[in-house]
Amino acid sequence: MIKLIASDMDGTLLDEHSKVPPETFELIEALREKGVHFAVSSGRRYDRLCTFFEPVRDHMDFVASNGAQVYADGKLIDREVYSHLAIRELARVIEMFDNLHLALFDRTKSFLLDDECKFVREVDKDLPNAERIWDLPDPEVNILKASIFCDDGNVMDNAYVLQRELGDKFVFAPSGNAWIDALQLGVTKASGIAQIMGHYGIKTEEVMAFGDSMNDYEIVRMVGCGCAMANGRPALKAVADRVVGYNYEHAVQAEMRRILSEQK
Repeated sequence: MIKLIASDMDGTLLDEHSKVPPETFELIEALREKGVHFAVSSGRRYDRLCTFFEPVRDHMDFVASNGAQVYADGKLIDREVYSHLAIRELARVIEMFDNLHLALFDRTKSFLLDDECKFVREVDKDLPNAERIWDLPDPEVNILKASIFCDDGNVMDNAYVLQRELGDKFVFAPSGNAWIDALQLGVTKASGIAQIMGHYGIKTEEVMAFGDSMNDYEIVRMVGCGCAMANGRPALKAVADRVVGYNYEHAVQAEMRRILSEQK
C-alpha cells in the first residue's frame, strides 16, 4: 500500500504552462484523508513552492532546493547549507570557462555572479529576487542551492568537466535544457524524502515517486515504485520501475487518482 507520493515539479507535476492543474489540490486533500501523504520534491526553493501550493500548503510536505530544505507537518525538519569554502572553489572553477555562469540562492534571493543578461530563466531557475554581485556572499549568508547556466547549451559536456574538477565536493546534475545543479554530496531529493519517511515511519516499499530529469535519479532509484515521465530523460526512464504518461496529459494526477481509488 502506498503511504507517500513524492513528485518533481517542472516537466512532471506541472502542465505545459508550468501551472499546477487545479485537480491536484483536491487529490492531495483526498489522499490525505485516506492516510496517504503527498510531498513535492523540487529544485525550487520552499518559498516559491508555497506559492504554487497555497490552497494546500498546510496539508502536504516539501523537499525543496534539491533536498536542502525539508518540511514535514508544516515544520522545518532539515536545512543543509553549502560550505563557504566549497562555494569559493566552485566559483573559481566557473571563472575558468567563459560559457558558464554561476547563480547562488539563499532563502529569499538569487545571487548572480555575472550580468543578468547572461542567464536564461528556465523551469526552477526563474531567479526570484535576482541580485547582481561581484564578490561571493559573506560566509554568514546561508546558501541553499547553486546552479550553473551553460550559454552553449551543452550541459552534458559541461557537467562532465565540472565533475572532473570538483567531484570531491559536488555532484553535478543536468537540469532543464541549459542548467546544471551543483548538488552537495549526500544532499539530494532522495535524502529529503528519506527524512520525511523517517518522520512518519513510512517504509521504502510504501513510497511512489515521479520525476523527469537527472536530479530525480536518486529518488526514482530509492523508492518502492519509481516512475519516470514519458517526456523524461532516457537514462531516467531506463532505471525507473514504470514509465507513465506526459506531464501535459496530467499523468501524475492520473496516478494519484488511481492510488486514491485503491485505498480502503
